[in-house]
Amino acid sequence: MDESASTAALAEPGVSPLIGARELLRRLGEAILRVIDVRFELTEPAVGPALYAAGHVPGAVYLNLDRDLASAPGERGRHPLPDLSELARKLGEHGVGRDHDVVVYDQDGSMYAARAWWLLRYMGHERVRVLDGGFRAYLAEGGPVTTQVPPHPATTFGVDVHREMVVDLDEVRSRLGDTGMLLLDARSPERFRGDTEPLDPKAGHVPGAINLPYARSVGPTGMLSPEELRRLYGVEALPADEDLVAYCGSGVSAAQLVLALEVAGLPGVKLYPGSWSEWSRRDDLPVALGEERQRS
Repeated sequence: MDESASTAALAEPGVSPLIGARELLRRLGEAILRVIDVRFELTEPAVGPALYAAGHVPGAVYLNLDRDLASAPGERGRHPLPDLSELARKLGEHGVGRDHDVVVYDQDGSMYAARAWWLLRYMGHERVRVLDGGFRAYLAEGGPVTTQVPPHPATTFGVDVHREMVVDLDEVRSRLGDTGMLLLDARSPERFRGDTEPLDPKAGHVPGAINLPYARSVGPTGMLSPEELRRLYGVEALPADEDLVAYCGSGVSAAQLVLALEVAGLPGVKLYPGSWSEWSRRDDLPVALGEERQRS
């Protein structure tokens, strides 16, 4: 596995990271297309596999957040990045290679699909898109459903890691107060302020972060328009000359913020995969409370 950083473009110029249900329907059956179902529920991990077994997009294979798109929880947080060699092996066994156009979907076009999209890009796959509105939008367009597991021939998924897409805990800690880095907290305002913390050891946020809740990026039928996202997140006011780093609770929903900002015309936002679930378990790291630098 080649783990050297690549300077290649992360996406084809002018191609949206989203694909609509109608376009996907037109392309079903193309030999170059691979579809990945990543439906999941954090509170009920068995739901995703059950939904896939009950019916999925024809040709779609299934990847599980806990088993495939993350490592076991521990010191690096609740959803650390997976072993990339192992994920590449699974992708190859499912018949997904670097020469395929890949579409990933979850139930409604939110964070699970964004995690898969981000991971494949991190592994060097440039032609991967998220189904806008997810499986719900696909059904609304009258898309056919099957229970058949597709017999795609196995292939090899080559990995070329884009290390520039991530920052780790040590870098975040060393750059606190650095005017060249701005942290974007994708969690709800209540968790950002520290009013509540249902999952992690401490409440609050990383000092210096601003709050850009990921959940606001999706409307009833899919992702908001680029113009709506730019207004929502104040994209014009975000510093173009700083490293923008997204984090959340465990590094999953932050990928949705990265996706939304790319749709809004702001590519290149980095991800802190360990996120608050890693930061908050350390007693030697500072915690901020309240509305610090928050943007609505």
